Amino acid sequence: MGHLDHATFGWLTPVLSYAMACIGAALGLRCTVRALGATGRSRRNWLVTAASAIATGIWTMHFVAMLGFGVSGTDIRYDVPLTVLSLLVAMVVVCAGVFAVGYGRDRTRALVIGGLTTGLGVASMHYLGMAAVRLHGDVTYDPMRIGLSVAIAVVAATAALWAALNIKSPVAVTLASLVMGAAVSSMHYTGMFAVHVEVTPSGETLPGATAMQFIFPLAVGLGSYLFLTSAFVALSPTTGEREASASAQQTDSASGRQQARTA
Repeated sequence: MGHLDHATFGWLTPVLSYAMACIGAALGLRCTVRALGATGRSRRNWLVTAASAIATGIWTMHFVAMLGFGVSGTDIRYDVPLTVLSLLVAMVVVCAGVFAVGYGRDRTRALVIGGLTTGLGVASMHYLGMAAVRLHGDVTYDPMRIGLSVAIAVVAATAALWAALNIKSPVAVTLASLVMGAAVSSMHYTGMFAVHVEVTPSGETLPGATAMQFIFPLAVGLGSYLFLTSAFVALSPTTGEREASASAQQTDSASGRQQARTA
């Protein structure tokens, strides 16, 4: 049995991964709030941005945490196609859940369907990411802890979508994002504590890429996307601000016409 270390860099990877989950959740919630106040193409675009933000935050959280994963007696590599597939799965299922909430007429039904779909998708992303791990030995899982991690994912996803529907103020969104980040991190580490590795020493070269060759650059790129998108959302006017601006312009125009008649 190989000794598993989930934090080979100390608290750096758990804290950084939690921060990524919180940023993705906060951005996703803000975008969903914008979407619910918009119509037509604008609503669709905001929902796509929300889904990409949440999925990116979750995926980045997982693989930043995986940078700290090590097993004594063996190197670790990652299958590149499977790792990319896990990101695509996260994007698709989170998008499905967010759109179910964004366009659902029966909000309770949409919340249940969206939460279940998104939660199962997040769990699928996690275990696809684990399936991409290559090492010298056999990996097995504790079924009870797997079930618990899936349940946490579903509850966390449902809570996230509920927050998107019901929380509007920036302070409330921030608090909800901190809770959601903790839930996503809990799901990840619950799933990781379900892992058991029986190491088989070997001198053969493992297929795939190391974490620093592939995971780290991709995580940095996606993290940069989150920060840039956060800046865009922060600078983009809300629906209320746009309406107030349009109303002010109409008032100024009407005032100008009135003055012209008087002159």
